Order: sequence, then structure tokens, then C-alpha cells
Amino acid sequence: MELNQFIETFGDTTALSITGLLIGIGFGFFAQRSRFCLRSAVVEFWNRHGTAKLAIWLLAFSTALIATQAFILAGWLDVSQARQLASSGSMSGALIGGLLFGYGMILARGCSSRMLVLAANGNLRALLTGLIFAVTAQASLNGALSPLRQWLSGLWTISSGQRDLLVSLHFGHLGGLVFGLIWLVAGMAFVVRSRLRHLEWLSGIGVGLTVAAAWLATYQFSTQSFEVVTVQSLSFTGPSADILMLVLSPPGQPWNFNIGLVPGVVLGSFIAALIGRELKLEGFKDGHSMRRYIAGAICMGFGGMLAGGCAVGAGVSGAAIFALTAWLSLIGMWAGAGLANHLVDRPRPAVTANAGNLEQTVQP
Repeated sequence: MELNQFIETFGDTTALSITGLLIGIGFGFFAQRSRFCLRSAVVEFWNRHGTAKLAIWLLAFSTALIATQAFILAGWLDVSQARQLASSGSMSGALIGGLLFGYGMILARGCSSRMLVLAANGNLRALLTGLIFAVTAQASLNGALSPLRQWLSGLWTISSGQRDLLVSLHFGHLGGLVFGLIWLVAGMAFVVRSRLRHLEWLSGIGVGLTVAAAWLATYQFSTQSFEVVTVQSLSFTGPSADILMLVLSPPGQPWNFNIGLVPGVVLGSFIAALIGRELKLEGFKDGHSMRRYIAGAICMGFGGMLAGGCAVGAGVSGAAIFALTAWLSLIGMWAGAGLANHLVDRPRPAVTANAGNLEQTVQP
């Protein structure tokens, strides 16, 4: 079925929501199978221990870059009107928000997309974290935290013409594609080193393809739909807030791509866990861990809205179109996560007595 027939059959908004649902299913399935998670990749990088999670993230990241730039070069996609490029941006919001988000995902032991994936597998810690994340994101967008977000965003802003890195650096879209290929080679080198199974690394590539597919699908809708359609890709800060407000608002609210995306991710992850027999009900082990997850969710919710996207929205989707603020957010996430890993999770020496002698032991 061609796109215009699809739109005529279901209507503009419903067809767009179905598309979001299908792409979300793909992302959820591949993310669950590959264990895609920026937090895990960052921990491996900063601790210099293992490369498996880093390999998966690099494959998803590089594939999103390559496919998105290839679509643009082929003339199938135009991202010039995407929010990350067409409007003024906040450098201060990107950096501070990225730092907060990175710090929070260490506390919560996963980013916002990972929380959705785990919640669908029966992880109650992820479910609570995701709910608090969505509430904080909505409060940061239009609620009590909105004035603070706006003040921080206004500290350092740039115009829309300064946000496209490929234009600023005179690389062009071919240069962007080559840049993605370099990171793909690095990712495959880590795959070989880590001896990952085919299903794992292929699923990592699948994650990246869903990001590019979302860019392509929303652009094609924007050219053929009678409704105004935002050219966008995958993100989970704004969409989580949208789902929250849809549930809390009276029936009859308009649907869009985001409304289909979040349930799709949950469904795709559930299907993958069901096939892999990995459905398992899990909860908090104590009050300390619960406080830690709640604090992490708040940091991610505010940080993600301040940065203009989460680990996927800014770190992969925004990076795939080479938006300057998205890259700054991604750098902030790596730095913030590294700081939290050092301050909160790094092993610390403890002094214990043994037969009258002091010995150094390592506490996990």
C-alpha cells in the first residue's frame, strides 16, 4: 500500500500513529535483543572493562548516522525543518541538561528508553522510574519546573543557522556518511573483540535503522498529509510526557507519531522477551535503591527536557542529522555519566582488621 492510500484509508493522524507504533515495535524488539543502553556503554568506557555494550551502542549510533545521511543524499529525506535545526537552540540547556541526564541514568541504572524496554519485561523498578521520569518531563515542559528550565536555556543560545554542524564544518552530507562509516568500523572491531553473537550485534544495527526510518517516515508524511506533521525521529522525553497527558486528559485528544511510539516500544520489547523467555517480575530490594532510582528519574526527566532530548532523542536521533546542540548534549551525557560512575559506583577501599593487621579490601 502506498503512503497516500495508507493515509486515505486510516486518516492523517491515525496513520501517523500507526507508523509510530510499528517503528516503536521495531525499536523495542531490537533494543531488548541487543541490550542497547547508553548507560552500559558509558560504564564500560569509563571503567575500561569490556567492550560488548560499547560495541552495540556504536553500531546503533553509526547505523543511524549512515542511513539518515544516505536517505538525504538520495533525495528521500529533508531535515532542514526538523526542530533540532530549524529553530534557535540552547547551548547552555544542551550542556547542563546532558550532564544532568547522564548523571541520572547512572543513578537509575539505565536511560529513559531502557526503562521502557525493561518495564515491558516485568521490571517494576523501571516502571516506577519511567513514571517519575514522565511526570518530571511534563513538569519541566509546562509545569512547576518550566521557569527554571527556561532560565537555564536562556543563558546561552544560538540561532538556527548555527546548529547544522555539516554546514558549519563544510563537510556536507557525504562527509557525514563517511564519518558514520568510520564509527561503524570501530563498532565492528569491538564486536569481534567481544565475540558477540550475531543476533546481538545485528539487533544493534536494527536499533539504528529504526531511528533513520522514523526520520524518513515523518518527512514523507509531512509532504503528503493534509495535517501539519513534524519531521522528527525517536525520542522518549517529550513522548513520555505526551502519553502521560493523554492518559490524564479527557478522551478525544489528537493522536500523533509520539502517541504510537511509546506503546510500540513496550509491545516490541514484550514480544522479544517472550520469545527469549526473559519475562521476569522484579522489584526494589531496599529503600536505598528506591531513593536512588527516584533521584535518577528526576535528573533524567528535567535534564532530558532541558537538553532537548534523551540518550536516543539527542544522543542518536539528533546526532544523526548533525545538530550541534544534540552533539553537545551527547558529550554532556557521557561526561555526567562518567562523573556519577566515579562518585557513586566506583569501588572504594575499606580498612578491615585481620589477626591484628590492617588489610586493604575492596567493597563492591
